[in-house]
Amino acid sequence: MREELAVSDGITLQEQAAVAKDFIEGLLERYGLEATVDVRELDEETVELAARGDGLGVLVGPKGATLAALQDVTRTVVQKRFPNRTDRVLVDVAGYRERRIAALRRFTAQIAAEVLESGSERALEPMSAADRKVVHDAVVTIDGVVSSSQGEEPHRFVVISPADG
Repeated sequence: MREELAVSDGITLQEQAAVAKDFIEGLLERYGLEATVDVRELDEETVELAARGDGLGVLVGPKGATLAALQDVTRTVVQKRFPNRTDRVLVDVAGYRERRIAALRRFTAQIAAEVLESGSERALEPMSAADRKVVHDAVVTIDGVVSSSQGEEPHRFVVISPADG
């Protein structure tokens, strides 16, 4: 069915990635930043564009806030070009997302160990949906603990609890 949609809409993930890449390269040029933008298909509906180079911290911003905005604007540009269909477009700058995921996994393992030792659940600070997903995915790999999301956006948070039994 996926191929049928691509054929009927005439839009491929690669075409969407090309529009996103052109936008990001243009933005880098406007900022006077030298970087390469690599495109990588993560699955049939998701593409990641990764800008790599020196001095790109300005595009990451505090706690990745500028990067999140850059990703939203990039998606908007792609959606404007292809209003009938847009797959998932992710943006990374200077390996920030990779480092953030690794740090969240380490943090989750540490909190899970504390939960296992104490037998008490632990509520984490509010975080983005993407960060919550990383935490939930990490918890699934740890025996003896479970996780749930609670609260309302933008204050939604993860709770790590001892598993029953």
